[in-house]
Amino acid sequence: MNTTELIQQIRAKKSYLCVGLDTDIDRLPKHLGNDVSAIVEFNKAIVEATSQYAVCYKINTAFYEQYGAKGWEIMEETLQLIPNSCFTIADAKRGDIGNTGKMYAKAFLKNMSFDSITVSPYMGRDSVEPFLEYDKVAIVLGLTSNKGSVDFQHLTTPNGALYEQVIEKVASWGNPNNMMFVVGATQAEKLKEIRSIVPEHFLLIPGVGSQGGSLKDVSENGLNSNCGLLVNSSRGIIYASSGEDFAQRAGEEARKLQMEMSTYL
Repeated sequence: MNTTELIQQIRAKKSYLCVGLDTDIDRLPKHLGNDVSAIVEFNKAIVEATSQYAVCYKINTAFYEQYGAKGWEIMEETLQLIPNSCFTIADAKRGDIGNTGKMYAKAFLKNMSFDSITVSPYMGRDSVEPFLEYDKVAIVLGLTSNKGSVDFQHLTTPNGALYEQVIEKVASWGNPNNMMFVVGATQAEKLKEIRSIVPEHFLLIPGVGSQGGSLKDVSENGLNSNCGLLVNSSRGIIYASSGEDFAQRAGEEARKLQMEMSTYL
C-alpha cells in the first residue's frame, strides 16, 4: 500500500488509527496459554476485531525478534493476517550505512513486504537512502517522547532545535510519498512547528492513550489537508482486557478512537 491508497482508506473509514501489535507473551489472556504460538492466535483476534476501525498496523519487531527464528516466523504470520487495505509498519528502528542498510531494507521491505519501516537518521543520509530505494516508506525518527530525548533532540543550534534541523534536512532526501516522521504524542505542542517544516508529510504519532498523549491536541495541531497523521495506540487497545473478551474489548477501544477521529477529519 502506498500513501495515496492510505489516504483513500483514511477517508473511507474516517480514521487515522494505527494499532500497535506490541504483543507481550506475559500479558496474554490466561486461556490462550503461554506458548509463543499463542501470540499468533492473540494477534489474529485483535486484527479481526479492530480492522474495520484501523487503517494501519505497527508491528514492534523487538517483541518478536526476542524469540529468534520462531519469533521471525510469528512476525511473518502476523503480517499475513493484516488485510491488504491496511498500511503496515515494521517498527524496527534500523539505520546503517552501505550494504548493511541495504540488507535491512531488503529484509523488511522486499522479503517481508512491509509497507514501511521506522528508521534512525543518526548516521546521516547514507543510512536512510537504502530504505528509499523501494516503492515503500521510510518513517524517520523526528521527535520522540522518551525522557532521554532531551539529551540530543532538544539541543539548541544556531538555526533552532536539533530535531527541527534533523527533520528539515532529512525531508530533503525524499518526498511526502516515500517518507514520514515519528513525533511523540506527548510532544503535541511542538506539532505546529514541525508542520511548518514538513507540511505535506505524514507523521506517525505514538503515545496516545496509556502513555498520556491527547488525541485532541495531536489532531488540532497536526492534521493537514490529506489528514497527514497516523496515531498509534498499542497497550490501550490490545490489552483493554485480560479476559476471554479481550478481542471484543479491543474492538470497542478502537471504535472509540475512530469515532473521535471522525470528528476531527
